[in-house]
Amino acid sequence: MLKRIVQLFIVIAGGTIGYLYIPELIRLLDVTDQNWIASPYVGAVLGALILFLTTFWLVDYIVNLLRWIEDTLVKAPLADLLVGSFGLIIGLVIAFFINIIIQDIQIQVVNQVVPIFLTFFLGYLGFQVGFKRKDEILGLFTMTKKEKKKPEEEAGDSQAVIPKSKILDTSVIIDGRIADICQTNFLEGTIVIPQFVLEELQHIADSSDGLKRNRGRRGLDILNRLQKELPVNVEIYEGDFEDIQEVDSKLVKLAKVMDGVVVTNDFNLNKVCEFQNVAVLNINDLANAVKPVVLPGEEMKIQVIKDGKEQNQGIAYLDDGTMIVVEEGKDYIGDNINVIVTSVLQTSAGRMIFAKPKPLEKAL
Repeated sequence: MLKRIVQLFIVIAGGTIGYLYIPELIRLLDVTDQNWIASPYVGAVLGALILFLTTFWLVDYIVNLLRWIEDTLVKAPLADLLVGSFGLIIGLVIAFFINIIIQDIQIQVVNQVVPIFLTFFLGYLGFQVGFKRKDEILGLFTMTKKEKKKPEEEAGDSQAVIPKSKILDTSVIIDGRIADICQTNFLEGTIVIPQFVLEELQHIADSSDGLKRNRGRRGLDILNRLQKELPVNVEIYEGDFEDIQEVDSKLVKLAKVMDGVVVTNDFNLNKVCEFQNVAVLNINDLANAVKPVVLPGEEMKIQVIKDGKEQNQGIAYLDDGTMIVVEEGKDYIGDNINVIVTSVLQTSAGRMIFAKPKPLEKAL
C-alpha cells in the first residue's frame, strides 16, 4: 500500500512539473509546428510518464526510508518527540522572519536559494537542540511550576508535600533489600528505573560469567516484584544522556534534572552524589542505622569461629552480620563465650565491634 502511495505521489509530481514547464520548454526549443504538443495537458502526461519511468528504481528505497522513519518515530519516547518538535517549530519561526528580511535583497540567487537553505538548516538545528537538551527543558518547566507554587505556600495555603522520585541504581536492584523496604512503606514517592540502568542489568544477566548472570537475573526478578507485587508506583525513564558514558554519571545527571534522590548501596557513588549536592539514600546506611545499638561495657554471648588478622585475635559475628573482633580470643575458637564490648567502629561500609572475653576482663 505504501509503495502505491509513493508511486502515485511521483506521478502527481511529474504531472505538475510537466504541466508547468514542458509547454514552455517546447515553445523555447521550437521543435515542432504542432500547437497541440505544447498543450499543458500533454505536458502533464509527458511529465508524469517521464518522472515515473526515470525514478521507478527509487521507489523501493523511498519506501524503506519511510518505514525506517516510521519505526524510529513509533519507538521514540513521547517526551523526545514533543520537545524535538517544539525545537523544530522555533527554528522554522526564526527562519521565517529572517527570510522576510532576505526577500528585500535584490539579488536573485540570495532571495531564492538562501531562504531554502536557511529554512532547512534552522529547522534541523532547532530539532537537534530541542531533542538533545530535552532533559534540561523539561527540568525548566518543572522548576517553573515549583516557583509558581511558592507564593501560595507563603500565603499559608496548606498543600501536601510531594515526595521526590527515588532513582534506583544497578547495585541496589541486585542487592534486593529495596523490595523489602518498599513493602514496609518506608520509601515514599515514585520509584524510577532508568532505561540505561535496565540495559546494564540485562547485560549482566546475559554475561558468560555464572556469578554475574545469577546476580543480573536476581535484579530482574526484584524489578518484576516491585512492579507487580508491591504497592509502589514504578516508572521507566526512557531518556538517556548520550554525551555521558558512565552509568553512575548518568544517574547523578538524571537526579539533578528530575530533582530526585539516588538510591544506592555503592559507597563511591554515595560520595560522588554528596560532592555534587545530589540527594542520596544509601541502603547500607539504613541497615546500619536499624541495627541494635551496642555500647562499650555491655556483655554479650557469642561464638568465636575463626582467628583474626592480629596475633591472638578471634572473630565472631552477630545475626545481622556485624563482625566482632575478640582480643585474646584465638584460644576460644569454636566455643560460646561471654564477652565485654570495649569499643564500636561505625562507618558507611559497616560496623565493627571490639570486645574482650569476660573471664579475662574479670581477671584484670
